[in-house]
Amino acid sequence: MSLADFFTPIDLKKIAPKKGYYTSQLGDKIVHYSVDFPDLEEKTDLAIIGVMDDRNAIDNQGCALGPDYIREKLYRLHEGGYSVKIADLGNIKAGATVTDTYYAVKTIVSELIKKDIIPIILGGGQDLTYAQYLGYEELEQKVDLVVIDSHFDLDEDETGETMETTSQSYLNKIFLHEPNYLFNYSNLGYQTYFASQESLRVMDKLYFDVHRLGELSGNVAVTEPAIRNASMISFDIGAIRSADAMGNANATPNGFYGEEACQLCRYAGFNDKLSSIGFYEFNPAYDSNGQTATQLAQMIWYFIEGVYNRKRDFPLNPKNQYLIYKTSLKHEDQEVVFVKSKKSDRWWMQVPYPTGGSRNERFHLVPCSYDDYKMAASGELPDLWWRTYQKLN
Repeated sequence: MSLADFFTPIDLKKIAPKKGYYTSQLGDKIVHYSVDFPDLEEKTDLAIIGVMDDRNAIDNQGCALGPDYIREKLYRLHEGGYSVKIADLGNIKAGATVTDTYYAVKTIVSELIKKDIIPIILGGGQDLTYAQYLGYEELEQKVDLVVIDSHFDLDEDETGETMETTSQSYLNKIFLHEPNYLFNYSNLGYQTYFASQESLRVMDKLYFDVHRLGELSGNVAVTEPAIRNASMISFDIGAIRSADAMGNANATPNGFYGEEACQLCRYAGFNDKLSSIGFYEFNPAYDSNGQTATQLAQMIWYFIEGVYNRKRDFPLNPKNQYLIYKTSLKHEDQEVVFVKSKKSDRWWMQVPYPTGGSRNERFHLVPCSYDDYKMAASGELPDLWWRTYQKLN
């Protein structure tokens, strides 16, 4: 089966301006499936995928119609100081069952990543995150998942394999999936009144990284190491405050500001390791004057800009491009080793495998911040080091 068999073409008449696009606009630069399916054997860096399925988007029916509204705004934005190689593959229509839609998304994500093409998924409900995650199953690599969301989409009352995958419970399916190839889960922007104490205990027990909105608001730079660690990202538009993104039936007054959401997406684009991103839960029925669609289009623009400005400095090659710092802990005969890129000034921390662990490597490199280095330099063990060590064990 060809990838083209999963898609329906875009109706450009519905989204293009009457006079067409300027040559500098993305609508003129993106190779889109309106007549012929894009040739992915041509050099392609990113692929846009619309998924028109909202059957398991709890209390947000109508978000299946979101992709074309986002395209309309995205295509009108101008290309940055780089030359884009982007294909818009069109829309995946809802399958006979939700499972059919998941199969299509899983297959497409997997095939694109194998071709070294980054899928940008436009949802649809956030339950599609599960299908995005399944796309990594054949790749035989551990996955670091970052979800930007005001809630933990975890149903604490359901643990069975037969439970339904919804926008409020897809994490259960990911955490319980066998074979288990999830290494780390991070949540950015949860709001404490939406999180039960039991769910917080689960996150702590599993050594996952969860960050309250209050920690990050006005200081989104602290999210960069967590985002830099992601293999895949799922962004719920409900993580943005309703004043900036009202196009969601579940929108709430508090959340990230629009410009903060753009910064998060820029960090995501910079991440050399990131191989897929999904934007979910946008519902045009609740939008006003296309504001949320424009917000999402600008977030995607910043993601694209990040991709085309990647430093490609994931350690340690060549070694002369990095500085090594060794610190000693106060109460233990142990040192913590840090690596800093001369090219980007970004930091990583070496965490040893507990039992010699990996056959090929003696330690795991985890992105960290300068503050983690300062803590270790003062003799204290960074919490990130300990959580990572426990997961490696």
